[in-house]
Amino acid sequence: MTPSSFVKLDGVAKRWNGQLGVEGISLDIPEGSFTALLGPSGCGKSTTLRLLAGLELPDEGTISIDGKDVTTSAASDRNLSMVFQSYALFPHLSVAENVVFGLKVRRVSKKERQVKLHRALEITGLLGYERRKPGELSGGQRQRVALARAIVAGQRLCLMDEPLSNLDAKLRNAVRKDIKKLQRDLGITVVYVTHDQTEAMSMADTVVLMKDGHIQQIGSPDDLYSRPNNTFVAEFVGAPPMALIDATAFASVFDNSATVGIRAENIQIVPSGQGRLRCVVTESEFLGAETLIGLDHAGASGLCVLKPGLAMVAEGSEIDIDFQDESLHVFDADGQRLTG
Repeated sequence: MTPSSFVKLDGVAKRWNGQLGVEGISLDIPEGSFTALLGPSGCGKSTTLRLLAGLELPDEGTISIDGKDVTTSAASDRNLSMVFQSYALFPHLSVAENVVFGLKVRRVSKKERQVKLHRALEITGLLGYERRKPGELSGGQRQRVALARAIVAGQRLCLMDEPLSNLDAKLRNAVRKDIKKLQRDLGITVVYVTHDQTEAMSMADTVVLMKDGHIQQIGSPDDLYSRPNNTFVAEFVGAPPMALIDATAFASVFDNSATVGIRAENIQIVPSGQGRLRCVVTESEFLGAETLIGLDHAGASGLCVLKPGLAMVAEGSEIDIDFQDESLHVFDADGQRLTG
C-alpha cells in the first residue's frame, strides 16, 4: 500500500454463477479525494462500490481501508458511511430523528447527539426543519437529510451510490454543489457512483471509467477528455462526444486501419474547396450560447461542429470542414490510443 493510498483495491473480481460482475479492479484512492466511478448501466460501478462497502465479498483480490485489510470484514466494521439513491429515510421519524438514528443505536450520549445534529443541519442548510417528516420535504431536502446523516456519522470515508438520480435537473445542479462543498469543508474521502458524466467531470478529482466490468481509464477529468485511452472513452466522455473517422478519409496520412478522433470545438467550417472533408448537414440544434451542427460523412460517426450564438444551417446543405493535425486523436484497429 502506497503512503498516499487511503483506500486500495487490488485485483478485485466478483462473479455470479460464472457471470462477470467486475474483473481485475485495482484502485489507489488518496485520503481527502473525490473519486467518481463512471460508466453505463451494467458496467460494474455499483458492484465495485458494494464490494468496497462490504455489502458483497470479492471472489478474488484484496480491499484495504486506512491500512487495514477489510476484504472479508462486515460492512459495520469498515468505518464508512453511505448515501443512497433512495435516501433510505424512515418516513415516521422526523428530520432530527433520521439524522441521529445511527448515533442513538451506537448509544452516543444525548448531549453529543445534539451537538453533532446542530452542526450537520447547519452545514446542509436544514436548520428549522428538525421536526418535519420526510413526506413534508422536497426531493432535494430529503437528499440533504441523507447527507446530514452521513456527516454526523463522522467517518473519513463516504460512499455515494447515484445520490442525485431521483432529482430534477435544477435540483441535481444545486445538490451537486452542496456535496462537493461538504467534501472539501469536511476533508472526507468520497467514492461516488454515477452514470452522468457531468456529475463525474464537475465534482471528481479522479474519474474511473468502466465498461463491461473492467476499468477503461483512470485519471483527472481533463485526462479522460483530452487524452482518452481508447475509442470507448473518447465517445463516452464529452458533450458532444468525440467524432470518430475512418482513416481512409485522410488518404495516405494515416495507416488505413486506424481511426481518427476529433472534438467538435476543434472543427471549423471553411469556404467550399478549402476543407479537408466535405460533409452534409443533418441537423442544427440551438443550445443558447452556441449552435451544434450535425454532419454526415462516409466512414465517420458523431461528426459535428459548434458555432457561437445562433448559427443555423439548412439540413441537407454541403459544407467543408477543416482542423489542425495537433487536434487529432489516433486509435489503432483495436480502438486503443496511438498518439501521446
